[in-house]
Amino acid sequence: MKADTHPDYHLINVKMTDGTVVQMKSTWGTEGETLSLDIDPSVHPAWTGGNTRLMDAGGRVSKFKNKYAGLGF
Repeated sequence: MKADTHPDYHLINVKMTDGTVVQMKSTWGTEGETLSLDIDPSVHPAWTGGNTRLMDAGGRVSKFKNKYAGLGF
């Protein structure tokens, strides 16, 4: 295998949105560096099965109905 074809794979700290820190192996940054996440798997609907909502769907429907109540919708 050719030398220097693969990036350096090392341990980094990943800081979740709730403040917990998890150690993972990555090619990002340098050894021991901390990566802070804006959205992590514990709160994002794509990873929670859609059970957690970022916005209330019922509130949007109610707002629409109130806005267009006289138009027969």
